[in-house]
Amino acid sequence: MPMRPELPLHLYSAAATRQLDAQIIAAGTSGLELMQRAAAALWRELRRRWPDANRLTVLCGSGNNAGDGYLVALLARRAGWQARVLAVTAPQQLQGDAASAWQLAVQGGVDVHGWPEQLPPDGVLLDALLGTGLRGEVREPFAGAIAAINASDLPVLAVDLPSGLQADTGAVLGSAVRADLTVTFIALKPGLFTAAGPDQVGELCFAPLAELAGPPLPPLMQRLELEDCKSLLPARPKAAHKGMFGHLLLIGGNQGMGGAIVLAAETALRCGAGKVSVATRPEHVAPLLARCPEVMAHAVADAAQLAALLDQVTALVIGPGLGRDDWAMQMLDQALQRELPQILDADALNLLAARPQTLDRRSVLTPHPAEAARLLGCSTAEVQADRLAALEQLVERFGCAVVLKGVGSLVADAEPGRLPGLCQYGNPGMATAGMGDVLSGLIGALLAQRLEVGQAARYGVLLHALAGDRASGQNGQLGLLAGDLIEHIRYYLNLRDSR
Repeated sequence: MPMRPELPLHLYSAAATRQLDAQIIAAGTSGLELMQRAAAALWRELRRRWPDANRLTVLCGSGNNAGDGYLVALLARRAGWQARVLAVTAPQQLQGDAASAWQLAVQGGVDVHGWPEQLPPDGVLLDALLGTGLRGEVREPFAGAIAAINASDLPVLAVDLPSGLQADTGAVLGSAVRADLTVTFIALKPGLFTAAGPDQVGELCFAPLAELAGPPLPPLMQRLELEDCKSLLPARPKAAHKGMFGHLLLIGGNQGMGGAIVLAAETALRCGAGKVSVATRPEHVAPLLARCPEVMAHAVADAAQLAALLDQVTALVIGPGLGRDDWAMQMLDQALQRELPQILDADALNLLAARPQTLDRRSVLTPHPAEAARLLGCSTAEVQADRLAALEQLVERFGCAVVLKGVGSLVADAEPGRLPGLCQYGNPGMATAGMGDVLSGLIGALLAQRLEVGQAARYGVLLHALAGDRASGQNGQLGLLAGDLIEHIRYYLNLRDSR
C-alpha cells in the first residue's frame, strides 16, 4: 500500500479515536471547525492526486463523514469545479455539525440530489457514506451505493476510511468501497493496514487536524519502522570472532523438501549468525553443502543424533521442510525439550496444533492465517476477521512470541505491557513458496546473536518486508523468488554501520 511518509507510530481503536476527537473539542476546537479542517485536508490531497480533474461527485451518508463530504463539495464549488452531492441519507435527517455542514454547502450553491442517481462518466468520487461507527454488515441503500462506486471505474477518495471497512480489524462488513486514496483523521486505525484494509484503502494520507489534548489514551499497537530497530544489533568490535555471534541450528528438510531448509540456512548465514548448522535427511546434505559450503550439515536419522547437536547451539529454527511423519515428530519433541530460543514454522506448527503445549517464553511461532487457524482450532476466515484477537489468543495459549503473517503482519511476545507491532510493508510478489523459510532463517540469526525474542521477531518481520519491497522495486513483483530477498535483507542489516 503506497503511503505518504508523515504517519504517526501508534495505532488506535475506533473507540479511542472518538475519545481523542472528543478531547480536542473539549479543549476548545469546535466540531464544525474540525470538519472544516478535515475537508481542507481532503481537498488538498484530492487536487494533489488528480490535478486535472474538474468534476466532483460526493456520496454522503448520515454521520460526521457526511459533514466532511458536504464541505469538500463546497470547496470544489468555490474553486469552479462541477460539484454535486448524492445524498444516500436524506440531509434533513442530519444532526449537529453534519447538519450545519449541509446547510453551508447548500448556501454555497452545491447541488444536492437524492440517491439513487446515475454516477457521472468522469471526475472524482468522494466516499463520505459510512464511518468508524459501522456495526454489522452494510445494508441498503448503502450496499447499492458502494456497488455503484466500485463498478464506476472512476477514481475514488475515501473520507477517514473506505465505507464498509471495519476500522479495528480490516474486515469487510459485507461490502466495502475500493478507494484509490484515503485520508484518515485524528489517529491511525489498525484496519487501514491489515486483513482486507490495504486492498480497500489505496494510497493512505494522515491529517491530525489538531494537537491532541487531555491525558494520553492507550494505543492498540504500533507500526514497525527501521529507525526504531536498526540499532538493535551493536556494531561489531575489531576483535570480533564467530563465537560472539551465536550458533544457530536449523532442523528440517524431510524427504522431497530439501529446498526449504537450504533457503533458511543461507538466509541465516547472510544475516550475521556466527555459525550455522543444519540437521536434515541424509539425501539433502550434499546439495546443501554445494549451495552453502559455510554451513555445517548433519545427516540426522533419529532423536539421539539430534540431541548431540542441540548441546552445542544457542538458538534453533525448526519447521522448514520438516514434514509430519515420525522423523519430524521426533525432531520436534527433542527440540521442545531444550530451553533455547527457537522458532517454530511450517510443519512444526502443524505438529504443534495436533498436540498443543505451552512453550518456552523465548520461542517464536510464525504462522500464516491457515496455520494460525489450526493452532486455535477455528477457521481461517475467523482469524482474518480479527487478526489482533487471533494474535493475542495465540500468545496466551502457547505462552510465547507470535508472528501472524499476511498483509499487515502482526508481532507480539509474552512480555506484559509491550504493544503488538504491525508491519505495513511488503507486497503481493512475496506470495510465493519459500518466503516463510527466509523469514525463519532471518529471525533465527537474530536470536543467535542474542537479541531478545520480541526484538528479534519485530526486527526480522520488518527487514523481511522491506527487503521484499526493495527487490520488487528493482525488478517487479511478478517472478520474485524467496531467495531474491537475501541480498536485500543484508543491505538493510548493514545500514546501521553507515551512521
